[in-house]
Amino acid sequence: MLDKNVVIAHRGASGYAPEHTFASYDKSHFDMHADYIELDVHMTLDGEIIVMHDESIERTALTPGIIKEMTLQEIKQLTIGKWFNEKYPELKSAYYEEQVVPTLKDIFERYGDANYYIETKSPDIYPGMEKLLIDTLDAFGLVSEARLQNRQTVIQSFSVESLIKVNQIKPNFPLLMLAKKGVLRNMSDDELRKIHEFVYAVGPSIADLDEALIERMHNIGFLLFPYTLNKEEDMERFINAGIDGAFTNYPDLLRKQFRLDNGEVFE
Repeated sequence: MLDKNVVIAHRGASGYAPEHTFASYDKSHFDMHADYIELDVHMTLDGEIIVMHDESIERTALTPGIIKEMTLQEIKQLTIGKWFNEKYPELKSAYYEEQVVPTLKDIFERYGDANYYIETKSPDIYPGMEKLLIDTLDAFGLVSEARLQNRQTVIQSFSVESLIKVNQIKPNFPLLMLAKKGVLRNMSDDELRKIHEFVYAVGPSIADLDEALIERMHNIGFLLFPYTLNKEEDMERFINAGIDGAFTNYPDLLRKQFRLDNGEVFE
C-alpha cells in the first residue's frame, strides 16, 4: 500500500518538461520512477475526457478556446509545448513543441497499470464526469479490488461534491480531498471525521502547512500529501514534520529527500 514517502509527479515531471504531455509523463514515470502519475481531467464538447489543467487552452496552447466548447478533433490539432520553451529557454527542446493534448485513454494505453492520481477539474461544469471517469478506468482494468486496496488508482478533487459522487458510484474507491489555504483549518473535527468516512487522505496547500496541521490531520486519521512541494528546503522541512508524501514538479528531488531522510548517503 502506497502510504509512506509517496512521490506524486504533479502534471508529470513538469519542472523539466511541458505539463500534462507524454514528454513530462515519460520523464516522471520511466526516468524518475515516481510512485504516481498525476492527471487533471476535463471533458470536451463531444464527451471525451482529456488531460489538461486549465478550463481554457490559452495558457498552454497559446490560442483562445474553452475545452467544454471544443470537440476532441479540435483539441487534437493543438500543440502544447511552445509556451514551455519560451518560458524556460534553458530547458527548451524541439521535441516539446511537438507535444499534443492526451486523452485519458491515451495515457492509459501508454502507461498501462502505472499508479494514477486523477483530479476532477471543474466537475460542476461537466455533468456525468465522475461516471465516465469510473467507466474509463474500469475499461482499462484500473479499478480491480487489488488496485483499490493498494491505492494504486486514486481520484482527487477540491470539490467534496465530486468525491461524494465517485463514492456513490464506486464505494471504497480511494479518494483524496484537495484543500486551498484555510479550508482544513476552518473545518471542525466533526466535519473532517464525516469526510474521512469516505476520503482516506487530504492534500493541503503548502502555504497552509505546519506541524500542528499535520498532527491534527493524522489524529483524525487522514494521510497527508501536500501540494506543490518543489523546493528542497521545503521538502526537507515537511518530511521532518511528518508528511506521508507530496505532489511535486520535481519527482527526482523529492525522492532524493525521502532517501536522505531514511539515512541513505549520496556521493
